[in-house]
Amino acid sequence: MQQRHEPRPSLAGRTLFITGASRGIGLEIALRAARDGANVAIAAKTAQPHPKLPGTIHEAAEAVERSGGRALALTVDVRDAAQVEAAVAATVERFGGIDACVNNASAIDLGSTEGIDLKRFDLIQQINMRGTFVVSRACIPHLRRAANPHILALAPPLTLRADWFAAHLPYTLSKYGMSMVMFGLSEELREAGIACNALWPRTLVATAAVEFALGGQAMLRQSRRPRIMADAAHAILCRPARAFTGRFVLDDEVLADDGVRDFEQYRNDPGSDLLPDLFVDAQADLPPGVRYAAAPV
Repeated sequence: MQQRHEPRPSLAGRTLFITGASRGIGLEIALRAARDGANVAIAAKTAQPHPKLPGTIHEAAEAVERSGGRALALTVDVRDAAQVEAAVAATVERFGGIDACVNNASAIDLGSTEGIDLKRFDLIQQINMRGTFVVSRACIPHLRRAANPHILALAPPLTLRADWFAAHLPYTLSKYGMSMVMFGLSEELREAGIACNALWPRTLVATAAVEFALGGQAMLRQSRRPRIMADAAHAILCRPARAFTGRFVLDDEVLADDGVRDFEQYRNDPGSDLLPDLFVDAQADLPPGVRYAAAPV
């Protein structure tokens, strides 16, 4: 008797609107979707090369198309609602709709209450919390018409620990603001069948934010590669929207649920211990195959 195999989950033919997708985790999510044959709107600010940071929206779009997807490069500042609405409209015009909205764009500043400049405070609130709200809101009318619609934000679980607020109150407010948008939308849009979830890395991830804002090359060595977040996002976006919503999950939890056991493949440096990310309890139980310690020599 011939054994039947379930088809592998795929984003083929689906359209993703991804903010901050010119580099880092956002770009990795775009490339993972592209390998399925997805359509990807690269919505980010960097249209011209940055003096310190790699990648532009045009380079990201080219990479998406080389990986098997179709791309649309869009210059978007998520603080500007008119730019967001125009970019969403352009995406729908090009690809015929939107199946998933990925709120990846984010700004970081770990300054204290007295130490942070108020302009910088406003910036991180506007990009993180308000940007997530504005982008999600603009996509909702189109998601209502999608077969398996998702909104995903890269935001932490809503664990109200005073020490996490005290350490960097402005940034914590901004990231928890993103989480609260997902929390509220998940219930508001439940009847419409639009999944709203938050995904966060268990460990530091090797991105420009870690290199420039958290501690340079040493912390990059103690990080995982962005691909783990891309694989976890892909897994979420492939799940039935009505059955998986209102969740706050860590990257390796999602992958472990899908049967992944080899997490060593995601280490940036196999010889270094991993560091837990912000807003992650380092004492929490780990999924099978996950460990912080370096691989034994």
